[in-house]
Amino acid sequence: MKVAVVGVTGLVGTRMMEVIEERNFPVSEFFPVASERSVGRKVTFKGKEYDVISAEAAIAARPDVAIFSAGGGPSRDLAPKFAEVGCRVVDNSSYWRMDPTKKLVIPEINPDVLSPDDYIIANPNCSTIQMLLPLAPLHRKYGIKRIVVSTYQSVTGSGNKAVAQMEAERAGGKWGEYPAFYNYPIDQNVIPHIDVFLEDGYTKEERKMMDETHKILGDDKIGVSATTARVPVIGGHSESVNIELEKEFELDDIRRIWEHTTGVTVIDNPAKNEYPMPLYSLGKDDVFVGRLRRDNSVKNGLNFWCVSDNIRKGAATNAIQIAEVLIEKGFLPRY
Repeated sequence: MKVAVVGVTGLVGTRMMEVIEERNFPVSEFFPVASERSVGRKVTFKGKEYDVISAEAAIAARPDVAIFSAGGGPSRDLAPKFAEVGCRVVDNSSYWRMDPTKKLVIPEINPDVLSPDDYIIANPNCSTIQMLLPLAPLHRKYGIKRIVVSTYQSVTGSGNKAVAQMEAERAGGKWGEYPAFYNYPIDQNVIPHIDVFLEDGYTKEERKMMDETHKILGDDKIGVSATTARVPVIGGHSESVNIELEKEFELDDIRRIWEHTTGVTVIDNPAKNEYPMPLYSLGKDDVFVGRLRRDNSVKNGLNFWCVSDNIRKGAATNAIQIAEVLIEKGFLPRY
């Protein structure tokens, strides 16, 4: 299996290499790819040192699969070029997600949408992935009428520059004396603004969660409203999720469904102050759910809290899982 990781020097690209190694994804030839300014840098994969190469060099090598985390522009320009040489592309940017000709996949939810003709496959937004893993089985059994979600998103979702800003602030740096990724200090702060604002007052990040939910669940009738905020956290993203179901439910049944859902772990014991927190999701692939309770202000209402490592399940792991599905379906060679 000839594997390329495009955007290999970034925060997600680095984690992708780790996840490929951890999951024993089959690799016979490895191609670490980044922008021209990073060509020649060294990266280590499976104990071996590699030189970072250009996208053009990787395309010439005709890899079987390319895992992208290089941003929307490079994905727009490069993904078709990789696909043209017979390479399957799994793209972590937002560029292809809402393209009606491209599949948007969470392997635990909708792997069956993949076909032999899919050469560019989109990886969903990290916040969408962690919200839908617990919601998809509830939608299948009860039907979801409406979702209201508020996110508390780790600085790691903004990349290395954002992490460096927070670390500089925690080291005592004063505003203006260090490179800043955000418009404001992030340490000891919450910024209710992720991505650009749209004309309707929502941000692009919020719109992603709303639109991607419809596409992945295959149901445009679900009402979805999102508010996304950046918090000074490293471990992962947290979400407060409120849903209105079409049918009546019992809380014990919801717990049982989640306990039997692959990729979901229930931590919900208020008597012992046990609930999901980003501190404990770091480095793990599951979505952790808790604070489960009825919303008695609406018929068939449910509240819960969920947490996940956004760089792993929200990006790297989900992308590698998509590639694993391609192998299972016979769309990638079984070496």
